[in-house]
Amino acid sequence: MAAATLDACGTLDLLVNNAGMAPRQRVDLLEMGEASYDEVMDVNLKGPFFLTQTLARHMVDRVDSGGSPGQIVNIGSISGFTSSTNRSEYCISKAGMTMMTALLADCLSPWGINVYEIQPGMIETDMTRGVKARYDALIEDGLTPIPRWGQPEDIGKAVAAIAGGALPFSTGEVIRVDGGFHMHRL
Repeated sequence: MAAATLDACGTLDLLVNNAGMAPRQRVDLLEMGEASYDEVMDVNLKGPFFLTQTLARHMVDRVDSGGSPGQIVNIGSISGFTSSTNRSEYCISKAGMTMMTALLADCLSPWGINVYEIQPGMIETDMTRGVKARYDALIEDGLTPIPRWGQPEDIGKAVAAIAGGALPFSTGEVIRVDGGFHMHRL
């Protein structure tokens, strides 16, 4: 896939890792099977890591040849810091994405390749359709200071800001697009 992308585009200015799947069945942490764990980790963390590793080498080579650096955006989740024991494999994969972001930012900073993570909150998508009624009630009860579902466009605007150069002095940064979910409130 990486080679095909580079062949088609010739260069890469922005990589957005937006792979993500929830477990096929929500089950308690003590009942989760190895197959579900492996599938979610492969899609959410292993695939993005090795794709990024390959394309980061291309970005480094380009800088070493006098070209401009690219940028990398990883789409994580509030589930990376929020316990949800009926889909623990998802939470673990997204926590791993946060560390992946930090490691890549550290590794690639000598070449000026900035790496960011966007952590969406409750975003109205096909993946959240099955929990919509539950989350509607939580939002109505004040779970998020901004009392609505996030939309895919909210994530797109954050990616566009990064792609447009709005954060040139940031790397390893986690940008939460979660309606304020992450805030500790009394």
